[in-house]
Amino acid sequence: MAADWQAAITRARTHAPFLKLALERRPELVGLLATSEGEAALAAARAAGEGESDVGVALRRERLGLALVLAVGDLAGAFPLQRVMSELSAFADRALHAAIAAAITARVPEAQPQGFAALALGKHGAQELNYSSDIDPILLYDPAQLPHRPREEPGEAAQRYARQLQELLARSTAEGYVFRVDLRLRPASEVSPLAISFDGALTHYESSALAWERAAYIRARSAGGDIAAGDAFLEQIRPFVWRRSLDFTALEEIRRLTHLIRDAYAGPREPGPGFDIKRGRGGIREVEFFAQTHQLIYGGRLPNLRQRGTRPALDALAAEGIVTAADATLLGEAYDRLRTIEHRLQMVEDRQTHALPADPAALTNVARLDGLPDGAALISELTALCGQVAALYDRLLGVDDQPASTAADLARDPRYAPRIAEWRATIRTLRTGEARAAFDAIVSELVAAFDAAPDPDHAMARWQTLLTRLPSAVNLLRLFEQRPGLLRQVLRILTLARPLADELARRPELLDALIDRTALDLPGPVEALAARMHRTDGTADYERRLDRIRQVVGEERFALGTQLIEAVHDPLAIANALGRVAEAALGTAAHAAIEAFEAVHGRVPGGALLILGLGRLGGGALTHASDLDLIYLFSGEIGVESDGRRPLTASLYFNRLAQRVSAALSVPTAEGALYQVDTRLRPQGAQGPVAVSCESFALYQREEAWTWEHMALTRARPVFGPSEERAQMAALLQSVLSRPRDATILRVDVLAMRAEIAAHKPPTGPLDVKLLRGGLVDAEFIIHFLQLRDATALHPSLTEAVEALAAQGLLPRTFAEHHALLGRVLVAARLLAPDGTEPAPAARQALAATCGHEHYTQLCEAVQQARHAIAAQWNTLFDQTLETEP
Repeated sequence: MAADWQAAITRARTHAPFLKLALERRPELVGLLATSEGEAALAAARAAGEGESDVGVALRRERLGLALVLAVGDLAGAFPLQRVMSELSAFADRALHAAIAAAITARVPEAQPQGFAALALGKHGAQELNYSSDIDPILLYDPAQLPHRPREEPGEAAQRYARQLQELLARSTAEGYVFRVDLRLRPASEVSPLAISFDGALTHYESSALAWERAAYIRARSAGGDIAAGDAFLEQIRPFVWRRSLDFTALEEIRRLTHLIRDAYAGPREPGPGFDIKRGRGGIREVEFFAQTHQLIYGGRLPNLRQRGTRPALDALAAEGIVTAADATLLGEAYDRLRTIEHRLQMVEDRQTHALPADPAALTNVARLDGLPDGAALISELTALCGQVAALYDRLLGVDDQPASTAADLARDPRYAPRIAEWRATIRTLRTGEARAAFDAIVSELVAAFDAAPDPDHAMARWQTLLTRLPSAVNLLRLFEQRPGLLRQVLRILTLARPLADELARRPELLDALIDRTALDLPGPVEALAARMHRTDGTADYERRLDRIRQVVGEERFALGTQLIEAVHDPLAIANALGRVAEAALGTAAHAAIEAFEAVHGRVPGGALLILGLGRLGGGALTHASDLDLIYLFSGEIGVESDGRRPLTASLYFNRLAQRVSAALSVPTAEGALYQVDTRLRPQGAQGPVAVSCESFALYQREEAWTWEHMALTRARPVFGPSEERAQMAALLQSVLSRPRDATILRVDVLAMRAEIAAHKPPTGPLDVKLLRGGLVDAEFIIHFLQLRDATALHPSLTEAVEALAAQGLLPRTFAEHHALLGRVLVAARLLAPDGTEPAPAARQALAATCGHEHYTQLCEAVQQARHAIAAQWNTLFDQTLETEP
């Protein structure tokens, strides 16, 4: 629809006394508006104060011109709501900046407005100022940078500048006013000065800030004065606003604040004369709180949610799948309409009001200013609009007018009712009525999940531990009620994957890994993971560094386990990801251990630690149950001493350092354990030193190593150490493995080793695809035999080795498919059937889906076919028949 400027001018004159006066005072703008030149009128309004030496007068003239042009453009349909709000907010920025500069230069001529910043909060920060809004800046200063007179303290000067700023902007004169300035959002406003030092504010937010202050800073930005200093401060307090972990207190605090607002609000509950469209039920504030609550809960983990504007925040929440697109659209459109009506109310007398007039004639006047026929039409529209908003907001807060059934009513089954009743009576976090109501809302789904669990008692025990260790249950339970998909995911973890259930019960904060869509993404490269593990709160404390490694590894292993049981990725991709996580943890822990060790013992000149990864670590594909097979080596001369205050000879130095690295990886800290470290594959096994020189290792491998040790070396890979030493060791491994061998002796050794394993390590059950004949051990022995016999396909990764052997015709092409299937089953079964026995029905289906099969019986048939094929290949190579029947 084309803009109707003339009709807008008429409505402004007829229904808005303030706009009528403005039209009379600014005829030059009326001429532009009457000829539909809205942009030219805006430019003229912005330039209204040019040439005026008095900053206050200049700003007041600009303000009146903008108020007129934006109002008429809004009424004409030429300027959309966002344009009006952004223009008003930009003017507020200019006004703040000009007022700060004027206050400073009045006392220190020619000084720049450095060291003094104004942070815009609320609607100003979001660039959503309303038509007759006040502004709520926080004024901060840097004593070292703030311009002031020689005998004046910086703090005294800052307070003077703050008072002058407030006076310049808020005082009413013949030209009007610029903005009402409210400084009560500053830290401890009842006792603090008007302007606060950056350091003082930072201390407040880090130690004693209230929850509402976090919400206020969602929309904060540096708007005037020393913009760079303001931006730097906001970056410093970012962790205060955006908490990495799932914020269990945000929902409760918003709920409490809402109750306080609703209780204090004395106006009509439903839209009608006197209804407050900002504070009333289903009003502007509830849309804003809806968006901000979700931002506080999820924004620490999802940077895309850190939007200042309400509409952008709602759109981001929908894009992340946290709210539905329909709800985001409904709330967004309601917000825009409520804000538009708010502007109409304020245009009439240039008053900061949000209440509909109590007088019927005045109400109809506002309606007609908006283009509606009468007040009844406006009330009717608001009733529908606010009702929809209130329903969504009440659902978020868990408000329900219907009495909830008790958990005992929902769980009549005698297997569960006593346990549920016990939880409600004894668990601290379920003692409030609100927490119990939230718990009752999900009990039916809990009971169904426990009933289908392979081990209901274990699942219930882990659920109980989880509830007990939560700082607040009500918020998480309400979140489960809001996001049933999240609850189902948690219940699948508790009921299907005992290792994950145990870890979640011990560390409830792992729930954070499930709240955003990135929880279903595979982790990045080793370097990116190591960078995350290296990040701490700035301390170099050794224990804190080890804790950080365990935190990240725990989060990644849990997320990968969740992806596995949800069948999001191929189990082989999960295994590769677990390998990257382990390698990053090893490197980060080794660096931390080396730094701590060197602080006492110094360095060995010309020497360095080198670590070989073997087995699954060397091949880059772990399971959730894998330990780390390591060999510690060192370069340089053996007899050289280290150069620290407590020197050690090289051999003793690197042996103690190796033990320190193993401890960094395996000893439990406050964050739990990490990995089991196995060093028995080193020369002489458990009888030899933990770390040996590279020269000794090379000599041993060339002259003394057994066949089984060279088989282990086929999966060896340098995973830590200087790049030059790693390259040299990789070349040595290739040399050792490529030497000519007697195929008959090799065959005898391989068969003897496999027979010994079969005698001492029988399979634990029908899903022990590693030890069952025709399983992974047999497949790996086939691969290693061919690698050593033909000195070919010497890749640490079994997948790459099989592909290379098949390309040379040494293995059938189908061998790779069979080997991959058994690998998938192994990775998945480590979570879903960790003892190798037949899992319960629910776990069977999850195992089948994870491995790419529709039904468990189909998976079992495929496993049996793979074992038969591997056994056939064994018979071809070794002339030995394997028993592969179930």
